[in-house]
Amino acid sequence: PSAVKVVVDDRGLALTFSRAPIPWARDAFGPLLRAEPPNELPKGVPYLRHLGLYAYRVSTLKLLASTPPAAIEKAESLEQLRALAIGLRIHVTVLDQAPPPGVDTPEDLERVRALFASR
Repeated sequence: PSAVKVVVDDRGLALTFSRAPIPWARDAFGPLLRAEPPNELPKGVPYLRHLGLYAYRVSTLKLLASTPPAAIEKAESLEQLRALAIGLRIHVTVLDQAPPPGVDTPEDLERVRALFASR
């Protein structure tokens, strides 16, 4: 849940972001509440982890700051969904290689502290 995923259209624009596994490959994953997760993801479907780096114009920041959180933003706790909900576009660049793991949770922070303490 701490790793945010993104679905991108053919123009490189974000369609949505989620903490859930998206896109949900219905036939591969089976019922939503399946007891056993699939062993592999369907071939040819891009599964993208989101790593956000944003650049905004001042006017866009003012618009976002003055707009109440969207329902989907509140449900997912993802601020970029507010921009999509009000019709703004977010361009996505796909990296050639995966970035290193992030520090997104208290558990991640403890792992980093332990790593530094061991050196």
